[in-house]
Amino acid sequence: MTPGVAKRGTTLAAIAAICATLVAATYQLTAARIAANEQAWLENSLKPALGDVDYEGSITAAKLVLEPPHGLPGNDVAIIYRAYSGGVPVAALFAVTARGGYAGPIRILVGIEADGAITGVRILEHRETPGLGDGIEESRSDWVHQFYGRSLGDPPVTGWNLEADGGDFDQLTGATVTPRAVIKAIRETLIYFDTNREEIFDMPATAESL
Repeated sequence: MTPGVAKRGTTLAAIAAICATLVAATYQLTAARIAANEQAWLENSLKPALGDVDYEGSITAAKLVLEPPHGLPGNDVAIIYRAYSGGVPVAALFAVTARGGYAGPIRILVGIEADGAITGVRILEHRETPGLGDGIEESRSDWVHQFYGRSLGDPPVTGWNLEADGGDFDQLTGATVTPRAVIKAIRETLIYFDTNREEIFDMPATAESL
C-alpha cells in the first residue's frame, strides 16, 4: 500500500469515527425529547375516553399488557391503562379488539370508572365500509355517545345488544354487523372488569412501553 492510499484511508476512518460520534451524540440529545413527545401524544389520545374522571399522574405509568388468552375481547394483545387519585383507583381504559366486524377486527378503547360505569368509548382502528360502518367513529357520528354512563346493570347483560336484537342500543343506519360487534366487545369488557376489578388495579405495571 502506498503512503498516499494509507493516508487517505486513515483520513476516511477518522471522518467516519467523527460522524459516528456526532450521530450518537445527536441521538442522546433527541431520544429523551422524542420519547417525551410520544408519551404526551399517547396521554392526550387516551384522555377523551376517561370523560370527566379526575385522576393524578400519568395514565400510561400504570399500564398492563395482557397476552392472549386473557378473557377480554379478541385474540390480540389487550392493554389496560389504570387511573388513580390519591392512590385510589378511579378508572381503567381497555384497548381491546372487537371480533366480527363487517370488514375485519375493530380495535376499540373502553373507559370504565371504578364503580363500573362507562366513561367513554373510542374507535382506535377499523376497516369498516365508509358511509356505513365507519359511523362508529366519533368524528362520523355520535353513535358511541350512547354508552356514556351505562354499566353492566344499566342495562342488564341481556340488554347489551342492538334494539334489533332485543337490546337497548341503536344501530347505525344501514349497518348492523359493525355496531353489533362493538357492543358485544363492550359487554365482554364490562363483564371482565366486573369479575376482575380488584386484580386489575392490584397487578404491577408492565415494564415494556407502548
